[in-house]
Amino acid sequence: MIRLLSLFSLLCFLACNTPTPPEVDTEKLPEKTTAATSKIPVVDYNGLAPIFTQKSDTTYVINFWATWCKPCVAELPYFLELHETYKDQKYKFIFVSLDFPKQIEKKLMPFLEKNPLPGEVIVLDDSDSNTWIPAVDPEWSGAIPATMVYNGDRKIFAEKSFHDFTELSDWVETLK
Repeated sequence: MIRLLSLFSLLCFLACNTPTPPEVDTEKLPEKTTAATSKIPVVDYNGLAPIFTQKSDTTYVINFWATWCKPCVAELPYFLELHETYKDQKYKFIFVSLDFPKQIEKKLMPFLEKNPLPGEVIVLDDSDSNTWIPAVDPEWSGAIPATMVYNGDRKIFAEKSFHDFTELSDWVETLK
C-alpha cells in the first residue's frame, strides 16, 4: 500500500505543468540498461548528476520531458529550431525523459524514431524525487516541462512550457 501511495504521489508530483570533463559521454554514465533500452541510457540521479556540473565553454540545454506530457511534446519543435540556430556554436542538448522505464520500448523509442531529437536522450529512473528534484533546482516543484540552461557558473531554469521559438530563444539569450 505504501509503495502504491508513493508511486501515485510521484506521478502527481511530476504531472505536466500546463500554465502558460567538457562533454558528457553517456556511454560512461552508470546505466540500468536492458535489451529494450539498449539505445537509450537509463540512469538514476547519481548517474545524471554529472551533466549539471560540466566546467567548459559549452552551453548545456537540458530539457525534462515525457512522451505522455502534451506541453512537453508541443514545445519540442522549438528545441529543434534552437539546435539549428546554435549548431555552429558550443551548445549541447540533453533531453531527460521521465517516461516510465517499462514503456521505453513501446512508447519512447517509437516516438523518437518518428521525432528525432538533437543531442542526447537519457531516461531518468529514480523514485527518490524528494532528493533529485531540488538538487536540479531548489525552486522546481517537479512539474514538466522544465528546462535548464547553463554555462560554467551561469544558470537559468524554467518550470514552464514555451509557446513558440521566439519565447524559448529569447529566454536562452538571457544567459549571455
